[in-house]
Amino acid sequence: MTAQREWFEKDYYKTLGVAQTATAKEITRAYRKLAKEFHPDANPGSEDRFKEISAAYDVLGDEDRRKEYDEVRRLGPMAGGGRPGGFDPGSFRTEDMGDLGDLFGGLFGRGRSRRQRGPQRGADLEAGLHLSFADAVKGVTTAVNLPSDVRCSTCSGSGAAPGTSTRTCTRCGGSGQLADNQGPFSLSTICTDCGGRGQVVETPCPSCHGSGRENSTRQVKVRIPPGVEDGQRIRVKGRGAPGQGTAPAGDLFVVVHVAHDARFGRRGRNLTTVVTVTFPEAALGTQVKVPTLGESVTVKIAAGTAPGTMLRVRGRGVPAGTGKHAQGVGDLLVKVEVSVPKSMTDHQREAVEALAEALSAKDDEEEVTA
Repeated sequence: MTAQREWFEKDYYKTLGVAQTATAKEITRAYRKLAKEFHPDANPGSEDRFKEISAAYDVLGDEDRRKEYDEVRRLGPMAGGGRPGGFDPGSFRTEDMGDLGDLFGGLFGRGRSRRQRGPQRGADLEAGLHLSFADAVKGVTTAVNLPSDVRCSTCSGSGAAPGTSTRTCTRCGGSGQLADNQGPFSLSTICTDCGGRGQVVETPCPSCHGSGRENSTRQVKVRIPPGVEDGQRIRVKGRGAPGQGTAPAGDLFVVVHVAHDARFGRRGRNLTTVVTVTFPEAALGTQVKVPTLGESVTVKIAAGTAPGTMLRVRGRGVPAGTGKHAQGVGDLLVKVEVSVPKSMTDHQREAVEALAEALSAKDDEEEVTA
């Protein structure tokens, strides 16, 4: 279980403004709305709020982590147990709770966890990626540059000079933690001798001076699937910050920013566009060329088409993407607008007036017949 102490303190559902019974789609929709509203690029000064939203979605947006979070929150009130002095991890049967017993043991120092802490997994990173509208719809393979620490190429992250090795820390026994007695219970603190790594470097690497890391700007290849939306986060496993020593790296989360397109809008899997016709064309019918993401297509405007009519061109929308959850290609929705001239010649005015008289006479005839 990957639970953290802050899971007990922070209500991620409240952060995203959704109910605990919210579906995965509702959680994603709420996150995208908040991320767009509080992104630092659009709302300077909202960095902290944006980080809170991202942290909440990191947990609730992942099905497995959400289950773990819900379980920890459900058992949280039991931690008090009505016992004097607060929480007693020993009151729980760890054989029934599995990894949660290890979690409590690690947080409160009650006994030794079955899994020693040792070197820690690397932190997750986040990077922004700006895409054109077309690339977001069709999908693209690109790269992002990350100015971050990477595993030392000389010592492969161990921190020890080539030809030497690390030794297990004698103070913490390789756990990376020390028990700090605090009255009724104990808290675990990071071992100061090994810095929480559980290993001590006696002969530091000359390149990284024992840290196991070196500064570098690395390029990470990212495959953006077709149909991504503005504010969507793409997870690239194992490409985040390197772990301590030989521990695994964290994940990289790429936040997609989609540029505006003058020709198209978007409604889920459907693209939208507007065509403008004259009044005679709307009244008599016509054919018009309509742009798509590929070649333009011809659309028939039926006689008597009213302004605001929406026409559908099937299969010319957003691709389905990949995987078992692909839902098929969307459509192109074409809104018809009718242009009204702001000025007319005398001849044009006479023609319009004649049409108005003819239409009025027709209405009168229909009233008499009725």
